[in-house]
Amino acid sequence: MAVQASDPISREGAVSQLRGRPEVEVREDLSSAAGTVALLVEDTLDEAALTRLRRIVRSEGARAVLVVGTIRETELLDVIECGVGAIVWRREATAHRLVQAVVAAQRGDGDLPADLLGRLISQVGTLHRGAAGRPGAPSLGLAPREVDVLRLVAEGLDTGEIASKLSYSERTVKNVMHGLTTRLHLRNRAHAVAYALREGYI
Repeated sequence: MAVQASDPISREGAVSQLRGRPEVEVREDLSSAAGTVALLVEDTLDEAALTRLRRIVRSEGARAVLVVGTIRETELLDVIECGVGAIVWRREATAHRLVQAVVAAQRGDGDLPADLLGRLISQVGTLHRGAAGRPGAPSLGLAPREVDVLRLVAEGLDTGEIASKLSYSERTVKNVMHGLTTRLHLRNRAHAVAYALREGYI
């Protein structure tokens, strides 16, 4: 994984917390390995920060973890749409919390603070209500099994817990998630939950 920040103190702080942790390998830049995780440290999200996020995910093919001080309602969906799968508040960015977020991003899982997940659900619900009944609105065409899995993902359950609740094998849960994210061109679990919420499935 590689750390990027708008100032050298933030970058060095994150690097020093992660260096020596066996779960992650800190690299100098993203170009050294495709599909690596980028940890982006920002105080607030201005247009320059969103541009950096888009470049990291789209151009460099990295999975992104965002460490941020504040995030406005209007920026939350933008961040998810950029392909950020994990968000950590700066005030909660301990070494343990950063490793947890990086590992989740590496697996393609979502990792959002509970208060942000609530805001995301509320915001997408508002968007969906505004679009409800609009003629020609696209439908995801999610199967009931996919909806069941996504509902539990939205509640914060991991693959093993979802498998247990639905009486599926973990492999089946992974296949369901892989199938729907591939079919709908979604980047990760958080992106899939956002789409399902937007379309009114959950």
